[in-house]
Amino acid sequence: MGDVVLVVNRFVLGAGPVDERDVTGPDPDAERDFLDRAERALAALAGCAGFVHGELGRAADDPTRWCLATRWASIGAYRRALGSYQVKVAATPLLAEAVDEPTGYEVLRSAGADGITAEDSDRAPGEANRPPRR
Repeated sequence: MGDVVLVVNRFVLGAGPVDERDVTGPDPDAERDFLDRAERALAALAGCAGFVHGELGRAADDPTRWCLATRWASIGAYRRALGSYQVKVAATPLLAEAVDEPTGYEVLRSAGADGITAEDSDRAPGEANRPPRR
């Protein structure tokens, strides 16, 4: 695959802590609104150069947890997509609601029908264990 970047944005619908013994899910109207906005965001991202694939999923064990996962030809393609007008309008407001954590991952191993494929890191030697610069 080479140079593929996986971007994972996680979301939690609803406010406040959820009692783990009674996870009934978010308000149906809030869920419909989220799905509508997520679909528009995914469509905007899919229209950008370097977009490879994208999916929106809900956690099987907690209906308040969602994940928007996209694959890009390179980290540069993803960063350029974030600068496009359509993405700023349709996706950025939703992405701003994501859990605050790193979202971009370089793919170092992948599996397919032909077995495991290993990729080299794009990070400079010695940078693998160093935290990112801020």
